[in-house]
Amino acid sequence: MTKQSILEALQFRHATKEFDPNKKISDEDFQFILEAARLSPSSVGYEPWKFLIVQNMELREKLREVSWGARGQLPTASHFVLILARTIKDTKYDSEYVKNQMLNVKQFPKEIFEQVLVRYKAFQEDDLNLLESERTMFDWASKQTYIPLANMMMVAAQIGIDSCPIEGFDVKKVQAILEEEGLTEDGHLAISVMAAFGYRARDPRPKTRKKMEDIVQWV
Repeated sequence: MTKQSILEALQFRHATKEFDPNKKISDEDFQFILEAARLSPSSVGYEPWKFLIVQNMELREKLREVSWGARGQLPTASHFVLILARTIKDTKYDSEYVKNQMLNVKQFPKEIFEQVLVRYKAFQEDDLNLLESERTMFDWASKQTYIPLANMMMVAAQIGIDSCPIEGFDVKKVQAILEEEGLTEDGHLAISVMAAFGYRARDPRPKTRKKMEDIVQWV
Protein backbone atom coordinates (compact mmCIF):
# COMPACT_ATOMS: atom_id res chain seq x y z
CA MET A 1 0.00 0.00 0.00
CA THR A 2 1.61 3.24 -1.16
CA LYS A 3 0.95 6.74 0.12
CA GLN A 4 -0.57 7.63 -3.22
CA SER A 5 -2.98 4.70 -3.20
CA ILE A 6 -4.16 5.67 0.29
CA LEU A 7 -4.81 9.24 -0.85
CA GLU A 8 -6.60 7.91 -3.91
CA ALA A 9 -8.90 5.87 -1.65
CA LEU A 10 -9.67 9.00 0.36
CA GLN A 11 -10.43 10.87 -2.85
CA PHE A 12 -12.66 7.97 -3.99
CA ARG A 13 -14.65 7.86 -0.76
CA HIS A 14 -17.76 10.01 -0.57
CA ALA A 15 -21.00 10.00 1.39
CA THR A 16 -23.02 7.80 -0.95
CA LYS A 17 -26.70 8.73 -0.82
CA GLU A 18 -27.96 5.94 -3.06
CA PHE A 19 -26.41 2.58 -3.87
CA ASP A 20 -26.86 0.16 -6.74
CA PRO A 21 -29.24 -2.40 -5.18
CA ASN A 22 -28.11 -5.06 -7.64
CA LYS A 23 -24.49 -5.02 -6.49
CA LYS A 24 -23.68 -6.86 -3.27
CA ILE A 25 -20.51 -6.87 -1.19
CA SER A 26 -18.96 -10.32 -0.91
CA ASP A 27 -18.86 -12.03 2.47
CA GLU A 28 -15.07 -11.97 2.37
CA ASP A 29 -14.91 -8.22 1.70
CA PHE A 30 -17.44 -7.35 4.38
CA GLN A 31 -15.65 -9.50 6.95
CA PHE A 32 -12.53 -7.50 6.06
CA ILE A 33 -14.43 -4.27 6.79
CA LEU A 34 -15.69 -5.68 10.10
CA GLU A 35 -12.19 -6.77 11.06
CA ALA A 36 -11.03 -3.17 10.63
CA ALA A 37 -13.75 -2.22 13.12
CA ARG A 38 -12.81 -4.96 15.56
CA LEU A 39 -9.14 -3.96 15.56
CA SER A 40 -9.89 -0.28 16.21
CA PRO A 41 -8.58 1.44 19.35
CA SER A 42 -10.75 2.86 22.11
CA SER A 43 -10.20 4.99 25.20
CA VAL A 44 -8.64 2.86 27.97
CA GLY A 45 -9.37 -0.17 25.80
CA TYR A 46 -13.04 -0.47 26.72
CA GLU A 47 -14.25 -1.32 23.19
CA PRO A 48 -17.64 0.18 24.18
CA TRP A 49 -19.48 -0.78 21.01
CA LYS A 50 -21.52 -3.34 19.15
CA PHE A 51 -22.15 -3.55 15.40
CA LEU A 52 -25.62 -4.57 14.21
CA ILE A 53 -25.64 -5.59 10.56
CA VAL A 54 -29.23 -4.95 9.46
CA GLN A 55 -30.05 -7.10 6.42
CA ASN A 56 -33.70 -7.69 7.33
CA MET A 57 -35.62 -5.44 4.92
CA GLU A 58 -38.65 -5.14 7.20
CA LEU A 59 -36.46 -3.79 9.97
CA ARG A 60 -34.73 -1.50 7.48
CA GLU A 61 -38.13 -0.08 6.50
CA LYS A 62 -39.00 0.59 10.14
CA LEU A 63 -35.71 2.44 10.53
CA ARG A 64 -36.25 4.33 7.27
CA GLU A 65 -39.46 5.84 8.61
CA VAL A 66 -37.56 7.53 11.45
CA SER A 67 -34.22 8.14 9.71
CA TRP A 68 -34.44 11.10 7.35
CA GLY A 69 -30.73 10.89 6.58
CA ALA A 70 -30.94 7.26 5.43
CA ARG A 71 -33.98 7.35 3.15
CA GLY A 72 -31.92 6.57 0.07
CA GLN A 73 -29.40 4.24 1.69
CA LEU A 74 -31.60 1.87 3.70
CA PRO A 75 -33.44 0.39 0.67
CA THR A 76 -30.36 0.21 -1.56
CA ALA A 77 -27.24 -0.48 0.52
CA SER A 78 -25.68 -3.91 0.30
CA HIS A 79 -24.97 -3.82 4.03
CA PHE A 80 -26.41 -1.44 6.62
CA VAL A 81 -24.74 -1.09 10.01
CA LEU A 82 -26.02 0.33 13.27
CA ILE A 83 -23.13 1.13 15.59
CA LEU A 84 -24.30 0.99 19.19
CA ALA A 85 -22.41 2.46 22.13
CA ARG A 86 -22.44 1.03 25.63
CA THR A 87 -24.28 2.97 28.31
CA ILE A 88 -23.16 3.85 31.84
CA LYS A 89 -24.32 0.39 32.93
CA ASP A 90 -21.21 -0.95 31.21
CA THR A 91 -18.77 1.94 30.94
CA LYS A 92 -18.65 3.08 34.58
CA TYR A 93 -15.24 2.15 35.98
CA ASP A 94 -16.63 -0.36 38.52
CA SER A 95 -19.04 -2.19 36.19
CA GLU A 96 -19.02 -5.91 35.52
CA TYR A 97 -18.39 -5.11 31.86
CA VAL A 98 -15.16 -3.25 32.67
CA LYS A 99 -14.07 -6.04 35.01
CA ASN A 100 -14.64 -8.67 32.32
CA GLN A 101 -12.98 -6.52 29.65
CA MET A 102 -9.82 -6.04 31.66
CA LEU A 103 -9.50 -9.48 33.25
CA ASN A 104 -10.75 -11.75 30.46
CA VAL A 105 -10.35 -9.81 27.21
CA LYS A 106 -7.22 -7.76 27.91
CA GLN A 107 -6.03 -10.45 30.35
CA PHE A 108 -4.74 -8.10 33.03
CA PRO A 109 -3.47 -9.88 36.16
CA LYS A 110 -5.93 -9.25 38.99
CA GLU A 111 -3.48 -7.16 40.99
CA ILE A 112 -2.77 -4.94 37.98
CA PHE A 113 -6.51 -4.51 37.35
CA GLU A 114 -7.05 -3.41 40.95
CA GLN A 115 -4.35 -0.78 40.49
CA VAL A 116 -5.63 0.59 37.18
CA LEU A 117 -9.19 0.69 38.52
CA VAL A 118 -8.09 3.55 40.77
CA ARG A 119 -6.76 5.35 37.70
CA TYR A 120 -9.97 4.70 35.72
CA LYS A 121 -12.03 6.09 38.61
CA ALA A 122 -10.01 9.31 38.69
CA PHE A 123 -10.11 9.51 34.89
CA GLN A 124 -13.89 9.39 34.83
CA GLU A 125 -14.57 11.45 37.97
CA ASP A 126 -11.88 14.11 37.80
CA ASP A 127 -9.99 14.24 34.50
CA LEU A 128 -12.92 14.32 32.05
CA ASN A 129 -15.84 14.78 34.47
CA LEU A 130 -17.63 11.93 32.76
CA LEU A 131 -19.82 10.96 35.69
CA GLU A 132 -21.76 14.22 35.64
CA SER A 133 -24.65 12.41 33.95
CA GLU A 134 -25.59 9.25 32.10
CA ARG A 135 -25.64 11.33 28.90
CA THR A 136 -22.06 12.51 29.47
CA MET A 137 -20.91 8.93 29.85
CA PHE A 138 -22.84 7.84 26.78
CA ASP A 139 -21.43 10.68 24.69
CA TRP A 140 -17.92 9.61 25.71
CA ALA A 141 -18.62 6.03 24.63
CA SER A 142 -20.29 7.27 21.46
CA LYS A 143 -17.16 9.23 20.53
CA GLN A 144 -15.24 5.96 20.60
CA THR A 145 -17.56 4.42 18.01
CA TYR A 146 -16.45 6.97 15.42
CA ILE A 147 -12.98 5.42 15.41
CA PRO A 148 -14.14 2.05 14.00
CA LEU A 149 -16.61 3.93 11.79
CA ALA A 150 -13.74 5.82 10.17
CA ASN A 151 -11.64 2.68 9.84
CA MET A 152 -14.50 0.77 8.21
CA MET A 153 -15.05 3.52 5.64
CA MET A 154 -11.33 3.84 4.99
CA VAL A 155 -10.66 0.18 4.31
CA ALA A 156 -13.86 -0.09 2.29
CA ALA A 157 -12.65 2.72 0.03
CA GLN A 158 -9.30 1.00 -0.37
CA ILE A 159 -11.03 -2.01 -1.94
CA GLY A 160 -13.47 0.03 -4.03
CA ILE A 161 -16.51 -0.17 -1.77
CA ASP A 162 -18.65 2.90 -1.10
CA SER A 163 -20.03 4.01 2.23
CA CYS A 164 -21.97 6.70 4.03
CA PRO A 165 -21.90 7.69 7.72
CA ILE A 166 -25.37 8.70 8.93
CA GLU A 167 -26.52 10.79 11.90
CA GLY A 168 -29.83 11.88 10.35
CA PHE A 169 -32.26 9.95 12.51
CA ASP A 170 -34.63 10.38 15.45
CA VAL A 171 -32.61 8.94 18.33
CA LYS A 172 -35.56 8.18 20.59
CA LYS A 173 -37.56 6.47 17.86
CA VAL A 174 -34.62 4.41 16.60
CA GLN A 175 -33.86 3.39 20.18
CA ALA A 176 -37.49 2.38 20.69
CA ILE A 177 -37.36 0.18 17.59
CA LEU A 178 -34.18 -1.49 18.81
CA GLU A 179 -35.72 -2.09 22.22
CA GLU A 180 -38.82 -3.61 20.64
CA GLU A 181 -36.55 -5.92 18.65
CA GLY A 182 -34.62 -6.91 21.80
CA LEU A 183 -31.32 -5.53 20.49
CA THR A 184 -30.19 -3.23 23.31
CA GLU A 185 -29.14 -5.84 25.90
CA ASP A 186 -31.69 -4.47 28.38
CA GLY A 187 -30.47 -0.89 28.20
CA HIS A 188 -26.76 -1.62 28.05
CA LEU A 189 -26.57 -0.41 24.43
CA ALA A 190 -27.91 2.63 22.59
CA ILE A 191 -27.71 3.91 19.03
CA SER A 192 -24.65 6.02 18.27
CA VAL A 193 -24.36 6.27 14.49
CA MET A 194 -25.33 4.44 11.31
CA ALA A 195 -23.30 3.48 8.26
CA ALA A 196 -24.26 2.16 4.85
CA PHE A 197 -21.99 0.15 2.53
CA GLY A 198 -22.33 -0.89 -1.08
CA TYR A 199 -21.60 0.34 -4.59
CA ARG A 200 -22.55 3.80 -5.81
CA ALA A 201 -25.49 4.16 -8.17
CA ARG A 202 -23.87 7.15 -9.87
CA ASP A 203 -20.67 9.15 -9.74
CA PRO A 204 -20.52 11.94 -7.16
CA ARG A 205 -19.58 15.56 -7.74
CA PRO A 206 -15.88 16.40 -7.23
CA LYS A 207 -14.68 16.35 -3.62
CA THR A 208 -14.29 19.72 -1.91
CA ARG A 209 -12.29 20.46 1.24
CA LYS A 210 -10.71 23.47 2.96
CA LYS A 211 -7.08 24.22 2.18
CA MET A 212 -4.46 22.72 4.48
CA GLU A 213 -3.39 26.13 5.78
CA ASP A 214 -6.97 26.86 6.85
CA ILE A 215 -7.17 23.89 9.20
CA VAL A 216 -3.58 23.31 10.41
CA GLN A 217 -1.51 25.53 12.67
CA TRP A 218 2.02 24.62 13.75
CA VAL A 219 3.00 25.99 17.15
